[in-house]
Amino acid sequence: MRVGVYIDGFNLYYGARSICGRSTPGWRWLDLRALSERVLAGPGACWVDDPEVERVVYCTARVNGADNVGGQRDQDTYLRALHRHGAVDEAAMGQYVSRVATAPLATPDRRGRPQLARASWPLQVRDDEGVDVPGATFMASVARREEKGSDVNVASHLLIDVLTGRVDAAIVMSNDSDLEFPIRFARGHVPLGLVNPTPGYPAGKLSGDPGDGVGGHWWYRLNATDLRAAQLPEQIDHIRRPRGW
Repeated sequence: MRVGVYIDGFNLYYGARSICGRSTPGWRWLDLRALSERVLAGPGACWVDDPEVERVVYCTARVNGADNVGGQRDQDTYLRALHRHGAVDEAAMGQYVSRVATAPLATPDRRGRPQLARASWPLQVRDDEGVDVPGATFMASVARREEKGSDVNVASHLLIDVLTGRVDAAIVMSNDSDLEFPIRFARGHVPLGLVNPTPGYPAGKLSGDPGDGVGGHWWYRLNATDLRAAQLPEQIDHIRRPRGW
């Protein structure tokens, strides 16, 4: 059974950072093929027809060196290491978009949902006549750098490979609910394993039944052991793991 693996790099990176800790080493230098094979051989997978990782597609975006020189250098090193080691078959590139966004000031509640910050003493808002405006919201303009295209690339490669018969089964590493339709569609053609790379709850829109469509579907959530066990060699030819990774 030929298995295609489709990885949302943005989702995987920030999920792994939350799982392992931002400042801790030992998880960034991920061997994506080894991670895919580990998941496929784990207790969550239910395929028994000799599954083999046929294709690993890594969907990410290049860091902009204008405001993050070190990040761009480290990412370039990592991408070269992945290709040199054969850890990916294709890297599909989106892009980062920088813009200014305006939104109400908010803080997260216990479940991470935004709660608007409202005016009250000792920080109050007054109108031009000096009258208090209790409950007023605060607006803030902030610089935002957003990754664009990873989810589209995951969906596109998944559907193309499934519909052209390039793979017999698929694994998608993402917890992005925007992938609801392509994942649901793919389940009608091949067995699909959905791997949540974040410490949070699985996105409700990505849930389903193991028997949907052609059946044989399964779900799994990555943990720190998975991530630390699937690391590239310290040095690959002349390419060395970045300091702190």
